[in-house]
Amino acid sequence: MAGPALPYDRTYHLLGRFDKIRSMVRAERPDVFEAHSPYLATAAVLGCGLRAARARTAFWHADHLGAYVEPALAHLLGERAADIVAKQLWLGVRALLAPFDATFVAGVAQARKLRSAGVKDVVLVPFGVDVRMFHPGARSEARRRELTRGMPGRLLVGVGRFAVEKRWDVVLDAFARVRSGHQATLVLFGDGPERERLERRAPPGVYFAPFEKDRAKLASAVASADVLVHSCPYETFGLAVAEAVACGVPIVVPDKGGAPESADPSCSETYRSLDADACAAAIVRLLARSGPDLEARARAAAARTPTIDQHFARVVSVYEDLLRERSPDRALRPASATHPS
Repeated sequence: MAGPALPYDRTYHLLGRFDKIRSMVRAERPDVFEAHSPYLATAAVLGCGLRAARARTAFWHADHLGAYVEPALAHLLGERAADIVAKQLWLGVRALLAPFDATFVAGVAQARKLRSAGVKDVVLVPFGVDVRMFHPGARSEARRRELTRGMPGRLLVGVGRFAVEKRWDVVLDAFARVRSGHQATLVLFGDGPERERLERRAPPGVYFAPFEKDRAKLASAVASADVLVHSCPYETFGLAVAEAVACGVPIVVPDKGGAPESADPSCSETYRSLDADACAAAIVRLLARSGPDLEARARAAAARTPTIDQHFARVVSVYEDLLRERSPDRALRPASATHPS
């Protein structure tokens, strides 16, 4: 359904036609009604009423308080006062999610935050990677030469939205330090409102690729790199990071948020979040470890990557439990395992 674009990032639109939503939901009579945003999508689900579906669930895709509100409060009020205010705001999140039968979250850190705020029925289900697309066999020497422009040295890649909360400035500053002592190329895939600012800030050796709609081409680019570098400490999971792991590519990620949950110490490095010097040092450490042993460990980590099929099987299992609990003939059915909360 069409809606006006948001001013900062016009790829996001407001979901405002609640009348259309109610009409469509009543026609479909769904078993499960999902809200994938704590903003208008949540309001739309609640606005359709209790009888709209047998079960209502929320997916906590982004840490909005951690990414936007808490840093602003810390800047204005200081850390201690910001923590006091933030705790009250997290109580608001608890109230927002209280009407839902389950709240899905993809990362351990976010699940811990929600539970600490008193949110009930939090279900931890990591997102899955399309391992038929993202795998070590997607590596291509021809693709690597294309990305490095034929220049010698190491190939680093980054994948994600060019938005303020992603903190690509940390990666750019870190790469400038790395390149002072190493031959390397950094290619960033993505798009967003910060693209022009980041391009102006970028040091030599950095190339901004267009947003890659072809998933096979993106998988080939990632699999052909020596390292994937990430900088956002607010991820609830970090799908681009997990896709790199699935490709058998070592990663360098901040020590906060969901990204480090994909980091196997045997083939990755973490660094103090938002610290460009620490990021540069982590990249140098990982480059120093390169060789057959690191490659073997990265491939072993790839084999352990959660898959899309595993993700959906877990979600559907929870839905089956929820619907069984709400069935009118529940007393005649065998008891089911309760989903983790």
